[in-house]
Amino acid sequence: MQAGPREITTPFRPIPLDVPEGMKPNEFFNSTENLNDLVHNNGLLSNPENLLLYRKALGHSNEFDTSIIYNTSQTILNPLGRPVRRTQVPDNVRHVWNRMNQIIIAYMLELYPDPNDALVLAGEASLDATWPLTSPGVPSIRMLHNHFIIFPMQQLREAKLADLDNPNLTDGGQHSLFQAYMRDVYREFFDKALDLEILKPIHSHESQLTLTGYPQGLPCWEIQGGIEALKNIRFWKEYDLILMGFIDFYRTFFSQVSSRNAPILPDAYFPAQVENVLLFNNAFLKTAKKVRDQCIKDPAYANAIRWQPAFKQLIYRNDQGKLIVTISQNSIGNAITELLGVVVNRTPDAAAYEYSEPVLIERLRTVRQRLIEADLGDGIATEYWPAD
Repeated sequence: MQAGPREITTPFRPIPLDVPEGMKPNEFFNSTENLNDLVHNNGLLSNPENLLLYRKALGHSNEFDTSIIYNTSQTILNPLGRPVRRTQVPDNVRHVWNRMNQIIIAYMLELYPDPNDALVLAGEASLDATWPLTSPGVPSIRMLHNHFIIFPMQQLREAKLADLDNPNLTDGGQHSLFQAYMRDVYREFFDKALDLEILKPIHSHESQLTLTGYPQGLPCWEIQGGIEALKNIRFWKEYDLILMGFIDFYRTFFSQVSSRNAPILPDAYFPAQVENVLLFNNAFLKTAKKVRDQCIKDPAYANAIRWQPAFKQLIYRNDQGKLIVTISQNSIGNAITELLGVVVNRTPDAAAYEYSEPVLIERLRTVRQRLIEADLGDGIATEYWPAD
């Protein structure tokens, strides 16, 4: 079977929401009113930490698909002031969130213990606050949220090959700015900045899925100990270290793009490594100059720059059944699934969605019950399911 990214179609039930006249959809979706609808029509569980577990109404997969959002719609009315990455979340909230992640991922692996049967992934993407609300393709809910998804491998095997030039597949690999020009220094910085015990760096051939050939060119780490390691708080601290290292690299690079010979950022997580590895590396600074010169000459190119860290961080199971962590810079239009070479076309088709809905909801209620029993929240009743 030919290796390459796969393109699938996933039906959904059209959402009966009326966008007020004069508002763009992605402006409305950031509103408190839309989040109220999310709770009342698709909410599964909430807790005092403002973490909301909900069914994805526009899901990637009807096999299993759910999200947790840090729902600050009632407490931070300014969409541009909401947390967009884990490092901005209070410690007590992140602690609860980590436990919720561990329980949901364990349930998915229990549901599909064989990697030949299902692609299992869980991850989060920043909704970068520098994106203009009116830009096409900007994520619709400007709050930190993560995804838990299962794709049947048979569906992926039978899917058509995706176009390699699909813009949604250019987030990493040879098209990525980091990978194309600064691959060595990018990996060197991670190696020297991060103190890791559970996460072990691995080579591309170990991290890639045989079917899709993805991830491409991204740094990856094996979770030593598998699902049991996710019960260890040390793992989640290392998961945060990966993000902190990425943020330092991203912010340092674009500070050099913005201002030649800019000083080390005062709030860098790893200032010594920034100074020693990044700011004395010719390839790093040469690439910053290349981007800076292009920004000065090309207003459209400059407008597309995301000056603050935008990322996707992912836990997934590889072909050998090992759990892998990877991270990539984000870009408008990309979905988290595309880091693994899965392009999803979501199409409105109520009848097709309702065919899969009973099993999907049964699974969502099962994992919700496990969260309730672990004192991680209370159930929410909707017209589709009761609260318990």
